[in-house]
Amino acid sequence: MIKKVTIGMLGILAAIGAPTSARAQALPTPAALVSGLDLECYRTPGPALDKAVKLTQLNTVLLGLGLPPQVVTVRELAQTCVPVQKDNSAPTATARAFIEQIDFACYRIDADPLANPINLKLTHLNPLLVAKGLPEHKVKLTQGVQLCLPVAKNNKPPVGAVLQLAQYLDLECFATEPGPHPMFQTLLTQLNPQLTAIPPHEMFLGPTPRQLCVPVQKNNQNIPDAIAKIVQWVDLEKFFAAPPVTIAPVTVTLSHLNPLFTAVPPFDVKLETATSLLVPVAKNNHAPPND
Repeated sequence: MIKKVTIGMLGILAAIGAPTSARAQALPTPAALVSGLDLECYRTPGPALDKAVKLTQLNTVLLGLGLPPQVVTVRELAQTCVPVQKDNSAPTATARAFIEQIDFACYRIDADPLANPINLKLTHLNPLLVAKGLPEHKVKLTQGVQLCLPVAKNNKPPVGAVLQLAQYLDLECFATEPGPHPMFQTLLTQLNPQLTAIPPHEMFLGPTPRQLCVPVQKNNQNIPDAIAKIVQWVDLEKFFAAPPVTIAPVTVTLSHLNPLFTAVPPFDVKLETATSLLVPVAKNNHAPPND
């Protein structure tokens, strides 16, 4: 019980002790946050949660297409995803204050295939990828394969408005039948202050396989309206590295931020093999708003 209280209260105590400016920090617009949100994912096999969770879609596009709530079982840890910038193109200062503290622990899930696979048209949102001329492209969602849960690193949780947003940013990643897309490459630089010792490195991204990670609500949690209006727009397409990138090993301790999982004890992962990159996209021409 002591451990549960300690872990669950980390973010609250940090927020209370934070300067007034941090607690009063303005939330970024959906467009500013999403367009700069790129995450490098490392292979980090780890312990299983073995927990059944009800997932409800937050994005209005998928709700409009009739994707119903799903009950999935969260299994073992598969990846840890950390924020990066591409080709020295940084997010805006306001968005960066949030993005640099958004980290995910991604778990394999047992989920039924979709009874009616969903066809989507995706458009790149990151300004750098738009400038590279990467085209609109199509995917078909077939089955949920991962659940990415927000985490803090090394017992240093975000505070204030950053914590308020990050703790409810959960993504379900779907396997897709991907349409054509060109291969591309980019230089990745770590944004999280705890990982700046990882040197910048090139990554080549292949067109297949791909996944689409979309925002979800877990077990009907009550997400504050101001937060829901932002996280509902976080759609990230996962491209896989070809080949994977190996770095000097970096060990970090992860702690869950979502209130549903804060009783899970902290656990260590080793960042060494980067296998994929999550990049922001819009679905069916529904781009996140600037207000």
